[in-house]
Parts: sequence; C-alpha cells; structure tokens
Amino acid sequence: MTGGPGDEALITLLRVGRIHAPEPLAATDILIADGRIAALGRDLAIPAGWPMKVLEYGDLTAVPAFIDQHVHVTGGGGEGGCGTRCSEIEAADIAAMGIGTVVGVLGTDSVSRSPADVLAKVRGLRAEGIAAYMYTGAYRVPPPTLTGDLQRDLAWIPEVIGLGEIAISDHRSSQPQAHEIARLVSEVRVGAMLAGKRGICHFHLGDGARGLEPLRRLLRDTEIPADQVIPTHVNRRHALLEEAAAFSLEFGATVDVTAFDDCPGEHEFSAFNAVSRLLARGVPADRITMSSDCNGSLPVFDGEGHYAGMRIAGNTALLSDWQRLVRESVLPMEQALGLISGHVARVLGLEARKGRLAAGFDADIALLDDELQPRHTFVAGRRIDPERRAARPA
Repeated sequence: MTGGPGDEALITLLRVGRIHAPEPLAATDILIADGRIAALGRDLAIPAGWPMKVLEYGDLTAVPAFIDQHVHVTGGGGEGGCGTRCSEIEAADIAAMGIGTVVGVLGTDSVSRSPADVLAKVRGLRAEGIAAYMYTGAYRVPPPTLTGDLQRDLAWIPEVIGLGEIAISDHRSSQPQAHEIARLVSEVRVGAMLAGKRGICHFHLGDGARGLEPLRRLLRDTEIPADQVIPTHVNRRHALLEEAAAFSLEFGATVDVTAFDDCPGEHEFSAFNAVSRLLARGVPADRITMSSDCNGSLPVFDGEGHYAGMRIAGNTALLSDWQRLVRESVLPMEQALGLISGHVARVLGLEARKGRLAAGFDADIALLDDELQPRHTFVAGRRIDPERRAARPA
C-alpha cells in the first residue's frame, strides 16, 4: 500500500506481529479513531458497516513513534558566513527514521533566521503530518522571541513548549551570567504555568571549561526544580560526560545525549558509548534522553576559535546508535524506547498523549522490522511515507 489521502480514514485497524507499548503486550491489533488509539487487543471486532480501513503488517513490530527534541528545522549553521547556512529538514526525512514528533530550535544564527521562521516551518511540518513543536529563543541572551516577551510566547503560541537552545560554556555563547540564566528560566517557568505547559529550558553545552557549573549554580542557588532545565550535547567530551553523570545523580536531573552524525558506532563520543557510560556511572535510564541535532552544523574551529569548516548533521546516527543499544543488550527494548520516546515525552510535558501506545494516546506509531529498521511511521493515525517527498512539485 502507498501513502495518500485514503490512509486518513476516520477509523483504522492496524494488525501487527508484536506491540511494545513500550512494555511487550499480548495485543496485536491497534484500533485508531480520529487520530488517537481507541483500543488495543487481539482479533478486535468492529461493527458491520463502520467506515474502516484495515492495514495488515503481521511481520512488523509496533512501538511508540520516536520523539526528537532537538532539530534545526529551518537549518542551522552560518558560523562561516551566509554560504554555510544549513538546509531545512523535510517531513519525509523525519518519518523515515520512525520519528513522529520533533522540536525545532534555532542555534547560533538568529540574525538571518528568527523564531518566526521556525514557527512557520513547524506549522508547515504539521500540515505534512509531523507533530512539530518549537523552542523560542536561540543561542544568545537576551533571546529573540515571537511576541517580544518569553512569558507571552509560552502563554499565547501553542507550538512553543520551552526556551532553547541557550548556549553556555561555549565561545559562541553570549557568556550569560548566573543572574541572567536564573531570570530566563524563571520567566519561562511562569509563562509555562500560565499556559499549562512544562516549559523546559534546553541548554546547549559547548567545549568550555565551565561545563555544567552554570546549571549546577542555578539549581543550588534558586528554587528552580531540576526538571525545568535540560542540558544537551553532554557527550561532547569525556570530562563533560562525567560531569553530566554527577549532575544527574546530584539533582535527579535529565541529561540529553546527542547522536552526533560524525561520531557513529565505535567512536568514543557516540551516543551509544555515552549512554553506556552514563548507565555504568549509575544514572537511571529514565534520566537519559537522546536527540539528533539534525540539520544543524557540525563546525570545526582551530585553536584560536577561527572557523575551519563544517558538516551538516543528520538523524541516521540517532536511529543506529539506539538500535545498537538494543542489539547489544545494553538496555532491553522497553527501557531503550524511553530514550527516544517515553522519557522525552515526559521531559517535554507531552506524556499525557505521546510516548506510549495506549487507549487515549495519539496514534503515533513506528512499525519496525526484525532489524529494528522503521518501515512505516504513523502520526495521529496518518501514515507519513518517504515516497511523498518525490511527489512534491518542483
């Protein structure tokens, strides 16, 4: 079967080989109604005459569609001038990896690109079927916003679920001081409360020697709870990863590992090795998430901080490193899925609708083959097929 408007029937019945919700279920049928999971079971019976599409995938395993909380949806880059701006991401490239939900970020360049650009792209991805959200802000402090005020962005823009990525311990950051960080996080917290959102602050960690000290100071010196701040790129260097383990254990905080596209497999800074090391240091699996940094830049700087070149990040390493964690039994499937689905949903405040296959949850489903390779991705019950990219008008 191919993707198309016909896949968006009001009622859809998926028949699969196995279901991990994330825990393994006896059920093999998933009934989808109006974009949500209505029921799970075996040999579900539907009243005769109901408008329904039945899709048979008996050789595939259904899991919660993956959630990538760090995607440069409009493209990152720009550190080497306008000719080094990265391209936008496409819905097909997201769905091909089994990802159903993304959170858009800006990054270094908030001059030629803006939160308004991110919002437009997020809404475009939603129109194509992807569940897309965004962080307001960028690397710099004070951060650019949509409405001129962080609290209003959180309160009035449904797609805005937090602030990010604010750069710390990086030569490209605004070198924010402790009081500036505390003010930003507190503003986001209140704005999120008014909107009924989690309102996390997503912090980019650079190579600087200060590492996580700005966030440790924030949590020690203020009343801000640890679940308000998420440090990412914590596997950038060995010392930072060790610091991230201590940070998580001290505060009960979640840390985000980046699946760097130029650090696959056995590379010392790969997401596979980073997750394995964090677990070995005693960090609970439910305090670790993984993200891709997709369509962001991977710049290289010389010893004096001068730009020397770059590559564009993809999202293939996110999938391949996750697959390896399962194949090598670093984590069982049900715990490994949390790294890119359930735990991420909790961090973002989306756990009431995403990250699980259960009645009442969004019908965001990835169908995996025996090699853990995504074959189909459903978002709100609608199948998003990679082939749709080829059908776009020139």
